Amino acid sequence: MNTLSQQQYIESITINYPDDWHLHLRDGSMLASVVTHSASRFARAIIMPNLKPPITNTIQALAYKNRILAVLPHHTKFVPLMTLYLTEDLTIQELHRAVASNCIHGIKLYPAGVTTNSEAGINSLTDIYPILDALQTLAMPLLVHAEVSNSDVDIFDRERVFIERYLIPITKQFPELRLVVEHITTKEAVEFVENSNSNVAATITAHHLLYNRNAMLTGCIRPHFYCLPILKREVHRQALLKAATSNNPKFFLGTDSAPHAISDKECDCGCAGCFTAHAAIELYAEAFEQAGKLSQLEAFASWYGADFYHLPRNQAQITLHKIAWQVPPFYSTGNNCIVPLRANTTMAWQLANIESKDL
Repeated sequence: MNTLSQQQYIESITINYPDDWHLHLRDGSMLASVVTHSASRFARAIIMPNLKPPITNTIQALAYKNRILAVLPHHTKFVPLMTLYLTEDLTIQELHRAVASNCIHGIKLYPAGVTTNSEAGINSLTDIYPILDALQTLAMPLLVHAEVSNSDVDIFDRERVFIERYLIPITKQFPELRLVVEHITTKEAVEFVENSNSNVAATITAHHLLYNRNAMLTGCIRPHFYCLPILKREVHRQALLKAATSNNPKFFLGTDSAPHAISDKECDCGCAGCFTAHAAIELYAEAFEQAGKLSQLEAFASWYGADFYHLPRNQAQITLHKIAWQVPPFYSTGNNCIVPLRANTTMAWQLANIESKDL
């Protein structure tokens, strides 16, 4: 572990290989195009199941894992950690199969209509209480996109309202349920996680640490900053940054990198999601350095998520150098392309080497 007492003069940092606890890889040519970005920066990643059609059972999850492994470069040791999409048809028997497979590491709850490919999600949370009780018994984590989709709730308030209406009652009803509030964006979410018991944790994205809603809306609309949950006010960004750099094991890295073809972003009804996998750990390093807390990056990126998921911490290391590099305008995905976050701008940190040894 690095000791960074003179942070302003640091030219490189070496940390244990990090993990990404919230990642979208898509499928087909998109999967083949984006997976190497994550595999070069992370040892493991929790893979989101919101494909079309969604991954709703263990057989589908195993098949998806095999498709991911099939397009990885030779000798890559990246491990995809699979999840199931929680629908109202999910059975307790399927949960037992998921646990027995040793392949499924979480059950993903999308309230219907809250984000990309969430149409098959849950309409009534009370209807799935028997599933939550089974998850509590099985010690399988519930991964929650914590927003309401009600049209009468302002989009900037949807996370706060979901926590008040649903997460607080759920954690009271199921105190042993292991729950991850995904990609939190508000100070209210930080406070909820901090005030909950040790079974409740949260992931935080790099783009929510680095940007507030001005990045998306000032001067013109910038669709590649549009994500859900949406970027919030500066007071919320500051609360997230404080949480991420606090050495509190309840908060850990989850990029929510979400690739979309440029035609699906730059249109009259653009998709939500920021593609950050191309520079994920570098973006986090920038955020932590700006906060004067670069020495806290390793715990947030490499330790706390593994601890929460009851997996061993990685022993191999990566090194980042303080060397500027230019993010390209796009990455090709076969017949289309993806515009990355920070396209055509300069990154402060650059990935160097990855130790060639067991993770």
